Amino acid sequence: MSATIKVGISDLNVARSPDIVMTYALGSCVGICLYDRGKKIAGLSHIMLPDSTATHGAVQVARFADTAIPLLVQKMTAMGANKRALTAKIAGGARMFATGGPNSSLSNIGQRNVQAVKAALAKLGIPIIAEDTGKDYGRTLYFYAEDGVMQIKSAKCGEWKF
Repeated sequence: MSATIKVGISDLNVARSPDIVMTYALGSCVGICLYDRGKKIAGLSHIMLPDSTATHGAVQVARFADTAIPLLVQKMTAMGANKRALTAKIAGGARMFATGGPNSSLSNIGQRNVQAVKAALAKLGIPIIAEDTGKDYGRTLYFYAEDGVMQIKSAKCGEWKF
């Protein structure tokens, strides 16, 4: 019997088959699903912002793409995942705010989050094999450690799998 592990905003967690990791409220935030197919180990991070270097003081590591993704990889390898075997699927990064014009930092935060996630994954040599990003709607994400399937549910658009 599988357990469903909830990942909050600015949070991350790992799971082993047959468990499921899931997160709600992916608007401009991005969900990063990492998977080791051979070991059936899954990881999910729900990042809120692209870059920790612009903050002052203590950093909540799981909040930022540049710090959360390396931490997620570390947690997965501690569980037995092979870093070289990891693949990624990402979702979210929507344009949820229509204020300030298309170039304002608030209206394009989703796009900036997606770019930061892609840069962090590239830096670690982790290929993105599926993506559902952008657009203008929120998503709930389920990631299955059994087979690496990413399921997206949206009140506006229904549901689909990658």
